[in-house]
Amino acid sequence: MTHSLQTPSSLPNSAPTASSLTCGELLVQWLEYYGVETVFGIPGVHTVELYRGLPNTDIRHVTPRHEQGAGFMADGYYRASGKVGVCFIITGPGMTNIMTAMAQALADSIPMLVISSVNKVQHTGSGEGHLHELHDQQGMVSKVALMSKTIWQPESLPKVIAEAFALFNGARPGPVHIQLPIDVITADASHVAKPPKLNKLNKLDASLNSQSTNNILTQLQANKPLPHPAQLDLIIEQLKSAKNPVLLYGGGCVDVNHDAQKLAELIDAPTFLTINAKGLLPPAHPLSLGSNQSLDAGRAVISEADLVLAIGTELGETDYDVFFNGGFQINGTLIRIDCDAQQLQRPFRADIALLSDAQMAISGLCTRLENQPLNHQAAPRVAKVKQALIEEMTPDFSGQNALLQLIRDEVKDVIFVGDSTQPVYSGNLGFEALATRRWFNSSTGFGTLGYGLPAAIGAMIGSKAPVISLIGDGGIQFTIAELICAAELELPLIVLLWNNQGYGEIRRYMEEGGLPLIGVNIKTPHFEPLAAGFGAGYRRITAKQQLLDALQKDIKGKQPIIYEVDEADEFLLEMGKTFACFS
Repeated sequence: MTHSLQTPSSLPNSAPTASSLTCGELLVQWLEYYGVETVFGIPGVHTVELYRGLPNTDIRHVTPRHEQGAGFMADGYYRASGKVGVCFIITGPGMTNIMTAMAQALADSIPMLVISSVNKVQHTGSGEGHLHELHDQQGMVSKVALMSKTIWQPESLPKVIAEAFALFNGARPGPVHIQLPIDVITADASHVAKPPKLNKLNKLDASLNSQSTNNILTQLQANKPLPHPAQLDLIIEQLKSAKNPVLLYGGGCVDVNHDAQKLAELIDAPTFLTINAKGLLPPAHPLSLGSNQSLDAGRAVISEADLVLAIGTELGETDYDVFFNGGFQINGTLIRIDCDAQQLQRPFRADIALLSDAQMAISGLCTRLENQPLNHQAAPRVAKVKQALIEEMTPDFSGQNALLQLIRDEVKDVIFVGDSTQPVYSGNLGFEALATRRWFNSSTGFGTLGYGLPAAIGAMIGSKAPVISLIGDGGIQFTIAELICAAELELPLIVLLWNNQGYGEIRRYMEEGGLPLIGVNIKTPHFEPLAAGFGAGYRRITAKQQLLDALQKDIKGKQPIIYEVDEADEFLLEMGKTFACFS
């Protein structure tokens, strides 16, 4: 937030002397040391000194058009790449703007480092009406963060940054907020500990010379808890005595290697994947029931199981009760594995709770079962349930999933980043990703609107893979200004705009509940001239072949482009007639 009416003499800080190292400059050095590659930020008079040291690092700066967009970009950046996104945010209104994005990240366990300014030490909390002043900025932001801390003096900087990354790597992750008073940002930090040079890290162990800097840093940082062997043995005993077990994988398993599939096969159990775990098993795997825990046929599998093994999932409403009818039940023995001790007992109490990193626990279970795999004859039962799930599908559900599947099969390594919109709701149930980190959206957890466009930009920056943003004509109006950021960066982002003339999903709820349709039939912009004004392309998609031809051309371009699809188009229903679920 730039305040152009302020004269140079009224700016909150004066430039540091040439010989000093400011706290702001030291901050970016430590960020680079911890592997930070990208910062999303909007400079303001309170934060300009955070930027002084950036040219001396390899950190890239991306300028969104709103602080909420910065947070969503950092979120999508991590989900696609596994690298922590960092935001530089101004005091006061900048922090109130980014809090929605932080709340989404907190709900979905997404690490994000938000670094902000705050008023001078002597003015913080004074109530004297200083620029951007809040009564208690840290207290406010702490409600949507794992941790919110103020660096009151430069000497505290290294340990506070270390604490943030320890949380990211050693516990259930989420957003962390660090704020610096504007006079601390410019304070001399030449006497404060500097990060080791990255080339010196390579000398710590000759065996590390061929590894990337990120791998080296991982070995130096905190790790999630390891499983207790006795508890793994107990879980094996329970699995051996079970006659009808079920396996539930959550987003905490997103980086688990092939052992996730191996464990499902060794247990021989029907396996469900939460929305953020899509891709852990291949689409046609004979044990996979996809993400259909909220459909009747899927729920029956879980409620009838005598043992449920849930790994890296919070068992939350937006994965297991997406229709909000309270019908999800676990009646058998519940075994939970999670890196968060509190989550092990909510919202369902575990009979056996194992505090552990998902990868290490799954590997330990695989090792114990390798020479004695279990046989529950699950595949025929899974095939029968799959058929029942297919029969539950409506024509519009099939058409939307056929559209998503067509794009997946046409564009190699494509990542779908979704908002809260109808194709996303359908895809959350029926779409099968080919790998993890290829499907995520904001309908989970906090459930915000406006996420799909900026998060897709972050995903494209972090992964350099082709990205499709799935967003509705209502949701895009929350953050459409970020389209010009994608154009500025020359990103060939494809925005698949689902047009149902307003807030279609809420309109349907109102209609079913006999409510007056107030506030949902909003005016929809003309997106073609709007896209042109932002430096983006535009296509109105009305046919399958037209879509295929457009994808081949536009995915290799140098500008974002909107593909507008009307929900009433006949070609979607035609595609749905040939849609093959679980493929």
